[in-house]
Amino acid sequence: MSAECLRTTVVGSYPKPLWLKYIIGNCNDDRIREDAFRDAVRAVVKDQEIAGIEILWDGEMRREEMVSYFAERIGGFVIYGEVRVWGNAYYPKPAIVDELVYEKPLVVHEFEFVRGITDREIKVPITGAYTLADWSFNEYYSSKEEAVYAIAEIINEEIRKLTKAGANFIQIDEPALSTHSSQEEIEIAKNAIEEMLKGVRGKVYTAIHICYGEYERLFPHVMEFGVDQLDLEFANRGFSELNVLKEYSYDMDLGFGCIDVHSSRVESVGEVVKAIELALDVVKPENLYIDPDCGLKLLPREIAFEKLRVMCEAAKNVRESLS
Repeated sequence: MSAECLRTTVVGSYPKPLWLKYIIGNCNDDRIREDAFRDAVRAVVKDQEIAGIEILWDGEMRREEMVSYFAERIGGFVIYGEVRVWGNAYYPKPAIVDELVYEKPLVVHEFEFVRGITDREIKVPITGAYTLADWSFNEYYSSKEEAVYAIAEIINEEIRKLTKAGANFIQIDEPALSTHSSQEEIEIAKNAIEEMLKGVRGKVYTAIHICYGEYERLFPHVMEFGVDQLDLEFANRGFSELNVLKEYSYDMDLGFGCIDVHSSRVESVGEVVKAIELALDVVKPENLYIDPDCGLKLLPREIAFEKLRVMCEAAKNVRESLS
């Protein structure tokens, strides 16, 4: 069995070191903060390498939140204040108050730094246009659809710059997509994906990450979005959603979320092995990528590391059993 099967990767975020949180909250010196961000990325990348991750990212050390981070860097957005997401979790919700414009690179600098400190493959997660629009107030455009397409043009410009810089794996994060079910909304999201990837198809490997909501709302339409991989949350759902993929004869690459990021309990290697075997009833080994359900940032760092280590060991065990 080829070593290229059952590749291990991450979805995006990783717990920030406590010292970085302290500096973010107490230091306004941009030079010190940037130095701290870089050191934190070095530490996170090393954690992933030690755990056995084959396709890694920087843990989103510079990103406080997946929507506001991009909104703060795109002209035409403002941040009014925090809104409650669930429980006691809040996020700074953006608002579109003027024509959206690309003002400066969004994540190219993140990719270039990671490229300089590791020889491993890199996945670049970037929040998609549909989620950016859906999780923001729209006070400028005549419709949500118009706002989505305006954002998609900006994301496309960034993805083109990433491709030029050497990125070859782009993950578009669209967690808002599965919370809507109308054909109109799905068509808007599909058109936005096409716009975001204009000019780069065939040059980079592309994935859409989806969590939350009900997958039944998206299938089989999402299989026609023109990306190489769907990266989906399964562990937190007890892997029951694999039946949806079976129902529609899923034939794409699959990013298989097999680690529950909402629980601090570390899965056993045996549990993850069994989960991977379930996924192999749906897709071939060479089409299966192994990763957590979502980002790991809400977990203690030592728990996040151990979950990744167990996941990588389980993938190695299954790969050896197949050979």
